[in-house]
Amino acid sequence: MTAPPDDCLARNEWICGDYLSTRRHILADAVLQHLELTALSVAIALLLAVPLALLARRFHTTAGPVLALTTVLYTIPSLAMFSLLLPLYGLSASLVVAGLVLYSLTLLVRNILAGLRAVPEETRQAAKGMGYGPVRLLLTVELPLALPAAMAGLRIATVSAVSLVTIGAIVGHGGLGNLIYTGMNTYFKAQVLTASVLCVVIAVAADLLLLGAQRLLTPWQRS
Repeated sequence: MTAPPDDCLARNEWICGDYLSTRRHILADAVLQHLELTALSVAIALLLAVPLALLARRFHTTAGPVLALTTVLYTIPSLAMFSLLLPLYGLSASLVVAGLVLYSLTLLVRNILAGLRAVPEETRQAAKGMGYGPVRLLLTVELPLALPAAMAGLRIATVSAVSLVTIGAIVGHGGLGNLIYTGMNTYFKAQVLTASVLCVVIAVAADLLLLGAQRLLTPWQRS
């Protein structure tokens, strides 16, 4: 018996509107998990990257080791990274988050440090001459001027995290990657294509959102 001409699921087509209508709850749950894993990973990485970059800027002898360590972490294959972290976190979402945090550190630390180093020394001296202490100098002068470079790193780290979340499918916590993984195993074309396209949409939307935030936070660049 042949499939009805209007049954794209039975024909296993790549583009199928019936898949979207019948699996919308599954897709919504996968997208939500994907967003949660990405946002949590990047947020934790940012919280770690800022003090590491400040440490590397403050003590020049630590810059080399900090950058070298984060670079080495970035070169570890994702499957190997998850295997190394498995004894600590088990087959959980925390395993995926920890791996993504370590991958994001390289991009964030390097860009934040580059931004801080790019702040003109005369600007620092002028602020000190106006009575700015170390904390006020950092918060009101150095970090705002370093923001464009830091945001560039954050955008790249976020887009990379959106992509790498899919690897978490090997432990059952990959967001849309779960659908891609099962779809490939069963050769379910519509599921693979839909989940893949949604990953791209999330990455582009996140990048545009961060770009908009950067423009709002750095109005002097627009002029």
